[in-house]
Amino acid sequence: MLESQKVLIVDDDKTWQAFLSAHLHDKYSVLAAYDGDIGLKLAREWLPDLIFLDIEMPNKNGFEVLGATKDIAFNVIFTTAYQQYAIKAIKFSALDYLLKPIDADELKEAMFRFKQKQKNEQRDKQLNLLFGNLKSNSNYNRLSLSTSEGVIFINTIDILYCEASGGYTFFYMKNGDKLITSKTMKDYEELLPTNQFFRIHHSYLINLGEIKRYIKGDGGLAIMSNNAEL
Repeated sequence: MLESQKVLIVDDDKTWQAFLSAHLHDKYSVLAAYDGDIGLKLAREWLPDLIFLDIEMPNKNGFEVLGATKDIAFNVIFTTAYQQYAIKAIKFSALDYLLKPIDADELKEAMFRFKQKQKNEQRDKQLNLLFGNLKSNSNYNRLSLSTSEGVIFINTIDILYCEASGGYTFFYMKNGDKLITSKTMKDYEELLPTNQFFRIHHSYLINLGEIKRYIKGDGGLAIMSNNAEL
């Protein structure tokens, strides 16, 4: 029989700690910590496969715990009640998170994503991008995209435009690449800077610096630098 995977919950809120434990203990080995210091100690001694990591905690916050465990291979899902700049940094890094109050279905989807990627070989790059974003605390120039081929890191300035297609978003790049992600256009519209990107249509979010020409008419037509007519 295979040993069950280890899940560490680091959260000072006993309600959500109990909620996560109740939903996970049947399939995983679960341990919990009520503050960052204990969480860091358990992460180093127990070597979990996945850590649910609260951001605001006594002693050490979630980012401090993460920064002190860069040498340990595990996946992380942030849990927080605060929609602040940190959430944008997490999104830009393509790391997973759950907002409190945590929904059981959203937890189920997060665990499905965890099973799909397991110990992601791109984790170090994602963490470096996250900590760089947290330090800048302003405009972020690099974006992580989760694709079927893994995590891809791009510069936002290299995006020509984005196209919505159902629950997917296509990124058209200056070098001719076409990248597909399973997140919606709305996710990226909220992330990308409004002074650089504008949604001209329900299907298109464009880099304003890459418009070659605008044709007036019924709804208008934007000609991009690659001659795409949107």
